[in-house]
Amino acid sequence: MPNPFRWLLLSIGYLLARAGIVDGRRVERTTDLAWPRIVTGVARMSKSAADVAMVGIALGPAAIAGVGFATPFWALTFGVGGGIAGATISLVSQRYSAQATEELSLAVTTSALVVVAITVPLAALYWTVPERLISLVGDDAASLSYGADYLRVVALGVPFAGLNLIGSRTLVGADDAWTPMTLRAGGAIVNVAVNAVLLFVLEMGVVGAAIGTVLANVLVLAAFITGFTLGRLPLIGEFPVTISLSRPYTTLADVRDVIDIGAPLLFTNVARRAAQFPMLAIVALFGPNVVAAYVIARRVRDLMDTPGWGFSLASSSLVGQELGTGDEGNADIYGHEVLWFGVAVYLFSATLVLVFAEQVGRLFVDDPSILPLVTTFIVVACVSVIFRGVSGGATGPLRASGDTRWPFYGQLLGLYVFALPVAAFGAVSVPIPVLELIPPLGIGALYAALVLETLVPAVVTYYRFAAGHWKVISRGYRPETSPSD
Repeated sequence: MPNPFRWLLLSIGYLLARAGIVDGRRVERTTDLAWPRIVTGVARMSKSAADVAMVGIALGPAAIAGVGFATPFWALTFGVGGGIAGATISLVSQRYSAQATEELSLAVTTSALVVVAITVPLAALYWTVPERLISLVGDDAASLSYGADYLRVVALGVPFAGLNLIGSRTLVGADDAWTPMTLRAGGAIVNVAVNAVLLFVLEMGVVGAAIGTVLANVLVLAAFITGFTLGRLPLIGEFPVTISLSRPYTTLADVRDVIDIGAPLLFTNVARRAAQFPMLAIVALFGPNVVAAYVIARRVRDLMDTPGWGFSLASSSLVGQELGTGDEGNADIYGHEVLWFGVAVYLFSATLVLVFAEQVGRLFVDDPSILPLVTTFIVVACVSVIFRGVSGGATGPLRASGDTRWPFYGQLLGLYVFALPVAAFGAVSVPIPVLELIPPLGIGALYAALVLETLVPAVVTYYRFAAGHWKVISRGYRPETSPSD
């Protein structure tokens, strides 16, 4: 049966190859790693949408708001786990290509231990004081109650979700994106099915939705552990690597490597998620219609950003494997070609959505008084998402090499120095001499903020990638330092 995701990516890649921009063989290898991760992203987003829809049908809008208030705290799990997992894919890809089996196993177990050390206290915080945490986001009594109940139970799944990211990135670093796609997409399906039973049959409310999320993450982790220890899974097949559970589980050098590479990625992820709280507060000053249009535009942009999940990780894996063998020249070629391949896919999807922006908006609202505003925000989202393709493609080689600080700098600069202040200028006058004479910029400032939020990180990250220092930095993390031109 033809795979539409793979077919579409290959079609775009072959057009680039025909134009002499990329190599056809690299297109095929990149596609084979990228498309399963894209499918995983689509499955996760579909699961989230189904969760919210079922909660709304069963309990009403207050429950939707409560789950929405709890969601950013749950998302921090993926920010933390994804940051450490970024170190995992860097170290695993280099050790996999160098056939350094023992060092690869230590990199994985070390990453897992670091994730557990961070996520267990986070889970304990969510479990013990969920009411206080949810009250930081909302103030409606019913919504706060729903949110606290959901967060308290879903806290149990926090360490499992973080460890699943380690398992997924380990396989991608070993050239296998299909297995994690199958396991995590399967987990999403289980999540939806369990939620349906707990919400509609057993009538357990938001607690049932939270239990479904926890159970799905536990089952996926059990599958990862079984596959890594036995070397295969029924129905799934062989794992490209096995992980030793014998001592030592880690060394001080491995912990240092994981933290050095992973910490900046972790801070990058957390910075991106934390910025949404003040940004939403600023947008709220424009009124509920603008808030609705802004949220819709971000959802549409997140969907268009799904290819970046695949291309960025594919780049990290392929570049890391070349660095692991000491072939810095080929690593550089892979980095550039995957970046341009990914940007071309972003241009295709952004153009498609832009042409049908009004029709896309109608999927969310049908009120003619707000539809033009929603359409405009979606058009701006189409422009801004292209820069996500650039920053994601440039981050891949940096992550593979261990040079992970600059994506963090770019994220901080884009969100906190440009996007948030510009958005604030749109809503209020600034009580600073001279600047206070400038009237509020209006809704155009929100459009500019959406673009600056992605443009600035793209410029910073691409600059660092193009400078080439990442190839030198990678020598300090390779199993055998054998630099070549």
